[in-house]
Amino acid sequence: MTSTIDTTTTTTSPVDTAPIDTDKLMGFVFKAVDEVGAALGAALVVVGDKLGYYRDLAEHGATSPSELAARTATAEPYAREWLAAQAAGAYLEYDPASGTYTLPAEHAIALTVEDSPAFLPGLFQLALGTLHDTEHIVEAARNGAGYGWGEHGSDVHLGCERFFRPGYHANLVSTWLPALQDVVPKLETGALVADVGCGHGASTILMAKAFPKSRFVGSDVHAASIEIARERAAEAGVADQVTFEVASAQTFSGDGYHLVTMFDCLHDMGDPVGAARRVRDAVAEDGTWMVVEPRAADRVEGNLNPVGRLYYGFSTLLCTPNSLSQDVGLALGTQAGPARIRDVTTAGGFSGFRTVAETPFNLVFEVTP
Repeated sequence: MTSTIDTTTTTTSPVDTAPIDTDKLMGFVFKAVDEVGAALGAALVVVGDKLGYYRDLAEHGATSPSELAARTATAEPYAREWLAAQAAGAYLEYDPASGTYTLPAEHAIALTVEDSPAFLPGLFQLALGTLHDTEHIVEAARNGAGYGWGEHGSDVHLGCERFFRPGYHANLVSTWLPALQDVVPKLETGALVADVGCGHGASTILMAKAFPKSRFVGSDVHAASIEIARERAAEAGVADQVTFEVASAQTFSGDGYHLVTMFDCLHDMGDPVGAARRVRDAVAEDGTWMVVEPRAADRVEGNLNPVGRLYYGFSTLLCTPNSLSQDVGLALGTQAGPARIRDVTTAGGFSGFRTVAETPFNLVFEVTP
């Protein structure tokens, strides 16, 4: 069936005098349809993750709706429609002859292996939790206010950790820390480390397990996250190495730190320059500040790609509102880029700045006095 759109209008607007390419118009319409399907698909990934559908498919191979429902103790109509939607989105492969669905091995890694750097459900959980609060962002945009991290639901907090943690697990100890000048030897012999904006403590615990002679202070302004971090440190057997405190990046305790780390949080802060000044006061003269930030170029045109699109979306709905909810409200944005991050560190009193590592999702900066 061929669809047509009547572009005749009775009002005056800039498009009235522009020639309309109907094919281009309809191409955009169907792109938008795909976008809506993708938005709904994000929710379906979270559903599949929480109901254990992906894990079941990875374990059992070709599966019918009734089999999936029975094994996961869920209602068959939901399993049936979910499977069909996943096949339409090319997450699953469908065999018409047998009426079964299969999760390809490569997709299974991305959807079920939590320590894999390709693991995706956390990203979808974060996105869905972020979208849940869209109406608050609409209101904030109208009145110039912000919307804080702690005001979001748990899917934002849990999803954020589940998204970034696999990358930290794959890179932090093996690649990022060794890229810093003279840092690993200090950690091996016993260093004092501040992990600022630590969230649930994933990065803090990873470092503590890798360097048992060092001591770590994790801090975050979100009290509920600090409670979880303490529980996870105890579960990991590093509670004697790690102290967690509720504190902002401008007020975290201690000084003489050999290493200060910030993972994917500097751009979220209302006063990143104030945070940089506090780090400058807290770090030893021969110490290092490691800043891990979302991958970004310095100019918009350098970020017009899938990763940039993802991060600009989070910036609009999550990170920028969070910054605007705090004092100063500098609103660097998730795609701040190396030049703006360097400006922040320089304003905070640091002179050394270099990019030491990168991944598809992150840039790692070494900042020194």
